[in-house]
Amino acid sequence: MTDKVAHVSVMRDRCIDLLTPAIQASSHPVVVDATLGFGGHTQALLEKFPHLTVIGIDRDTDAIAAATKRLEPFADRMRISHATFDDIADVVTSHGFTKIDGALFDLGVSSMQLDQSERGFSYSQDAPLDMRMDRTQSLTAAEIVNTYEPGQLVKILRTYGEEKFATRVVERIVKARAIAPLNSTSELATLIKEAIPAATRRTGGNPAKRTFQALRIETNDELGAITRALPAALGLLNIGARLVVMSFQSLEDRIVKELFVASTTSGTPRDLPFELPEFAAKFSLVIRGSETPTQEELNDNPRSASVRLRAIERVAA
Repeated sequence: MTDKVAHVSVMRDRCIDLLTPAIQASSHPVVVDATLGFGGHTQALLEKFPHLTVIGIDRDTDAIAAATKRLEPFADRMRISHATFDDIADVVTSHGFTKIDGALFDLGVSSMQLDQSERGFSYSQDAPLDMRMDRTQSLTAAEIVNTYEPGQLVKILRTYGEEKFATRVVERIVKARAIAPLNSTSELATLIKEAIPAATRRTGGNPAKRTFQALRIETNDELGAITRALPAALGLLNIGARLVVMSFQSLEDRIVKELFVASTTSGTPRDLPFELPEFAAKFSLVIRGSETPTQEELNDNPRSASVRLRAIERVAA
């Protein structure tokens, strides 16, 4: 994997465009990059806005190290915290701020994590069954596979991976782990392939994809963190400030969409002919629905194919 592909920031220019009005409206703007990663979005923001301060958050210590090095020229306007993004309110406070003018979330696993085969995120390369975004945490995918009750595993695969053959996959896992613990990504991928009917394996890509996604989400409590983080981010926004979110699979996007719809819906009873100010929506959609990458972006970065971008603005206190 070349650096060009591995470190292309998804929909970077569009994200900056969406955040620009809020940044320009503030004399001392503060934006949170809640998924700092390699720092591509943040670097572009700091280069464009010389009066901007960015607070970068990431749970991955490797990402923190890489971004810190990359963003060294902007150290005076950069604050970086090793944390999970659902700690966004505490992180912002710890850096001496109470409100922000924008926040950016780039959800899911990063290219950098996928390309580090030893992290165990990929089913196409043999590695320890790890999948931790934060390698300081204790829970790994191997522990889930080897210790969770069969019913728990079936629920995880169905809910987080939308795997139709969850029961068959789990039956194989249980039989295999009774002989010896499952600790290898390739071993698990082979087991999953054998559990999926041959006719189904002919379409839909690698049959391990759904199970690996489910285990990754469970290992990192990804959906729980999103559910906690986005309302907290909305609560930090100044009037006129914006929250921009990129999702890469339907479970993430559903959470974002439902929150944005609820936040932009008036609480005034529908049978009233006028808006009650105290029940008026405090937020407004910047984008109706979601946006997807341009063909040019897809050509430059094939991994952006599944992204859905949504944005919301605070319009009232």
